[in-house]
Amino acid sequence: MAQNAQGIDPVLLDDIINRLLEFRQARAVRQVQLSESEIRQLCMVSRDIFLQQPNLLELEAPIKLCGDIHGQYGDLLRLFEYGGFPPESNYLFLGDYVDRGKQSLETICLLLAYKIKYPENFFLLRGNHECASINRIYGFYDECKRRFNVRVWKTFTECFNCLPAAALIDDKILCMHGGLSPDLTNLDQIRNLARPTVVPDSGLLCDLLWSDPSRDVKGWGMSDRGVSYTYGADKVAEFLMQHDMDLICRAHQVVEDGQLIENRDIYKGVCVQTLLRFPWTPT
Repeated sequence: MAQNAQGIDPVLLDDIINRLLEFRQARAVRQVQLSESEIRQLCMVSRDIFLQQPNLLELEAPIKLCGDIHGQYGDLLRLFEYGGFPPESNYLFLGDYVDRGKQSLETICLLLAYKIKYPENFFLLRGNHECASINRIYGFYDECKRRFNVRVWKTFTECFNCLPAAALIDDKILCMHGGLSPDLTNLDQIRNLARPTVVPDSGLLCDLLWSDPSRDVKGWGMSDRGVSYTYGADKVAEFLMQHDMDLICRAHQVVEDGQLIENRDIYKGVCVQTLLRFPWTPT
């Protein structure tokens, strides 16, 4: 396994990970208070790694794909218990690490620490909540301010603005947080998206983080979220055929059983895969 602790003392990095994992066997996950300096180092070093790697990650199976965590640190630890703690397994997380849950700080700090320690085996995509205008409202800002200060929140914002937008596994599985975009005709468009960047109110990056598939729509429809679009099975089939792909894997929505496979019968194995806090491995 390749390791990269450039910019942070490897001993300190291991100590941070060990402290974050210290209570993983406890009945109730306890708060782990890192120092502001440690958090700043995690954000700065991981930010540099994100910018060194492409905006469209090109990955290989086997790799475990994981959906929204939303500050549920206990769920994240259980996910690793189930799928194997890094570097036992390779991982791709599909965004939405913060907000809503009580321990967004522990969640994102562990993920960034693993990204630094295993940069070629552990990958994080951007979700719509890795955006200042969203996590300012839904809990992460308040958690940072309560436990540290606004400066820490701004440090995370600078890191989030550098996260990659999508990943391609074995040239056949396209992964993102939200979904397709009417503006997406060539994968180079994703590769060429500028970083660091805020999430715009419309356009390709917005759609990759915000759009949703819909059983009730043919073509493109307006989203009830008030942002981006919904898209029908016809658009999924059209995109996959044009780009010689097998699968779109995304998160962004709650699914009852942890994963949902759509349109498998209609498209003979071609489907939209929606994940939420559940590791799934392409075979």
